[in-house]
Amino acid sequence: MTATVPPYPTGHDLLAGKTVVVTAAAGTGIGFAAARRCAEEGARLLISDIHERRLDAAAAEIQKLGCERPATRVCDVTQEDDVRALVAGAIEALGHVDVLVNNAGLGGFAPLVEMTDEQWHRVLDVTLGGTFRMTRAALPHMLERGSGSIVNNASVLGWRAQAGQAHYAAAKAGVMALTRCAAIEAAAAGVRVNAVAPSLAMHEFLSKVTPPGLLEELTAREAFGRAAEPWEVANVIVFLASDLSSYMTGEVVAVSSQHP
Repeated sequence: MTATVPPYPTGHDLLAGKTVVVTAAAGTGIGFAAARRCAEEGARLLISDIHERRLDAAAAEIQKLGCERPATRVCDVTQEDDVRALVAGAIEALGHVDVLVNNAGLGGFAPLVEMTDEQWHRVLDVTLGGTFRMTRAALPHMLERGSGSIVNNASVLGWRAQAGQAHYAAAKAGVMALTRCAAIEAAAAGVRVNAVAPSLAMHEFLSKVTPPGLLEELTAREAFGRAAEPWEVANVIVFLASDLSSYMTGEVVAVSSQHP
């Protein structure tokens, strides 16, 4: 039996007065859902992505909802100059940065014995390296202000094994470890660093990069009999970004109904 998707949430001003930067926020996935939910909770936004046209469309979509149109900036998180320019641009556009949502990541499917060095390095460079670069660039600003929240997008594959996902799982496990270490370093300044670990959040792009039958197999493992909606993951991102999670840092929160 498949559980019914709950109603889309209404905003409660959980992020009122806060400024938020979201990476990889274009398209239909968790990044856009996080940006939308942050805007609906009262935040002022800067969203970034590597795809300029889709980024502008995402900003326009959020504006159509009656929210303030987010500022935008094209950024490739594998490029240090882009990352530094993004953080500087966010401070210029928003005045300061309260929240950074590190959503940029890259997946793919390849058996380990067939995986090329290029496939391995590309996934790790975007997913783990990008999270590292963005955190390194944003932290000094937050440390100086004595406040801030960073929310990283990890995955349950950082804990669990899945064939064909050695590069992605290794990268997401690295994001978890990076989250914990950054949290310890930032805690004295009042800056929090946490992560979400989704199991399966369904969106249009996912089916294009997943082998036939795998999504059905993964869905069958979920106790609710369905994948999460991207906004259900975004709800937890909002919680970790908000003051409701003020005593949480270094935590990785699974957003999952998956069973072994």
